[in-house]
Amino acid sequence: MGMLSLPGFLSCGKKKDFSLSNEKNAHASDSDENSERGNWSNKGDYLLSMVGYAVGLGNVWRFPYLTYQNGGGAFLIPYTLMLALAGLPLFFMECSLGQFASLGPISIWRILPLFQGVGVTMVIISTFVAIYYNVIIAYALYYLFASFQKVLPWSECFSWADEFCSKTRLVSSCNATLDGEIIHANYSFITSNNLTCMNGTINYKPVQFPSEQYWNKVALQRSSGLNETGNIVWYLALCLLLSWIIVGAVLFKGIKSSGKVVYFTALFPYVILLILLVRGATLEGALDGIEYYIGRQSNITKLMEAEVWKDAATQIFYSLSVAWGGLVALSSYNKFHNNCYSDAILVCVTNCVTSIFAGFAIFSILGHMAYVSERPVSEVVDSGFDLAFVAYPEALSRLPVSPLWSFLFFFMLLLLGLDSQFATIETLTTTIQDIYPQMMKKLRIPITLGVCILLFFLGLICVTQAGIYWVNLIDHFCAGWGILIAAVLEIIGIIYIYGGNRFIEDVEMMIGKKSCLFWLWWRVCWFFVTPVLLMAILVWSLVTFSPPSYGSVLYPAWGTAVGWCMIIFCVIWIPIIAILKIVKAEGNLCQRIVRCCRPAANWGPYLECNRGERYNHVVDPKKEKEHEIPTVSAFVY
Repeated sequence: MGMLSLPGFLSCGKKKDFSLSNEKNAHASDSDENSERGNWSNKGDYLLSMVGYAVGLGNVWRFPYLTYQNGGGAFLIPYTLMLALAGLPLFFMECSLGQFASLGPISIWRILPLFQGVGVTMVIISTFVAIYYNVIIAYALYYLFASFQKVLPWSECFSWADEFCSKTRLVSSCNATLDGEIIHANYSFITSNNLTCMNGTINYKPVQFPSEQYWNKVALQRSSGLNETGNIVWYLALCLLLSWIIVGAVLFKGIKSSGKVVYFTALFPYVILLILLVRGATLEGALDGIEYYIGRQSNITKLMEAEVWKDAATQIFYSLSVAWGGLVALSSYNKFHNNCYSDAILVCVTNCVTSIFAGFAIFSILGHMAYVSERPVSEVVDSGFDLAFVAYPEALSRLPVSPLWSFLFFFMLLLLGLDSQFATIETLTTTIQDIYPQMMKKLRIPITLGVCILLFFLGLICVTQAGIYWVNLIDHFCAGWGILIAAVLEIIGIIYIYGGNRFIEDVEMMIGKKSCLFWLWWRVCWFFVTPVLLMAILVWSLVTFSPPSYGSVLYPAWGTAVGWCMIIFCVIWIPIIAILKIVKAEGNLCQRIVRCCRPAANWGPYLECNRGERYNHVVDPKKEKEHEIPTVSAFVY
């Protein structure tokens, strides 16, 4: 009663709409704190979207492989340390940045205009990843549809198979005793003369599982190499189109629609993992697989090898999706005083626990496969595509009611992939919204669909007969050094140029004042440990670089050159935009560099009511163009 307020304003960020226009941002609703950009409908939408983004295919097909390869349970020691020293500090930093300024991965660099190219690099890399990641989802869709048969098409060596196809190992020759002498003979001779092979002398024919030949000959119609592009595999193209239709349909209203879908896509994979674990644990040989995964007695001596620590660091770094731009984009729709600290810890721990849990589900069934095929577990375990589309389908085909288990597994892969893809495309549309907010308010649906259509056509090269080579090439280069370079520059720019203490004060504006003891760990990580670890991983990756290959197929020189061109295209924007910023700034060279290393005039909390005394000078976003440092027109704040 009697309280005066500015006309049109009800509360922080909420405005009465006195215009006659029916335009409305699909991200925003009447209950949002930020009525212009919109907010998550509730915290559950945000947390599940973050979990879905972080928990992806790598948790299922890469982490278990690394664990058994690097000492079993002992690998959890460097893995946990790397989570605390590298993964969590970067994750918390990016979540805090996005929430503080309510901006996407490019516009967030109002904090340090000289480094705006880092944001551009993140968005371009996310674009490349979105292209090939949806192709992997298309593979999962194809196998999902193929599971709707009474007999799985890869369960036996059918008409598409060659003479090397076999479900069991075939003996080619061995040593035996004949008339008191040891001879080496073909197995047909041994059996025809009722002889017995001597232990340790058996040679086996080179054979392939039916699932391996089905993957190469039927699903992919794989060519001999990158030089042989071949035709577009039409059913994979249709699956790719369907996967993009699903992504576009879920994101047509932005976070308001995707935030509801993730309640199913982020949670149901855990139900399927639990079902697979329970089923796997009841199978003969399951214990052998579990022991191979975590080790009957973990090999602690492995911790003395540098390669183990490098594997732990890279797995944490990539599985948490830091430096891709997605964490900043998703967090930018949080309310200002959301506790991003507890959110970061919860999501990171959930991601790591999921990886460990998935390992038990995967290896229990692979142990059974080794048992029935009379092979050691090491011969049926693979990583990446071979695990997801060869080894595990082969294991599932040997179970009773195999189509059901196959359907559940590939449905899980589909959901895991879609969650990550939703967030990746949301990163791109958030970037467009920050650059052209009025256009996105009017044309969100056409723009979202346009992005999906464009990326679909760009991905068609990945569903040709040489498509798997392109998928592997993009993954090898773009999802590697570009991300590491962006992460190193991100933490250096925020902590050493913008100022680590200043950044901590920004975070405290959101989550409240904290003690010096609270910030001790974060200071140690941000100022020293995390940058050093990231630099070490980057240098190690460059020193140990090996040309890309897919299995035994080596890439031609021009293929490797294309890979280098892709990574150069991703990172070249960092120096280009930095130079343009400096050139267009005022003063001598030193003054220009100093200007570009200071936050832009419009840096700070998006809403005026959240700025307080520290940011009461911030220019209103609607007037920002009058004050911003000139830049490339395509990336105007």
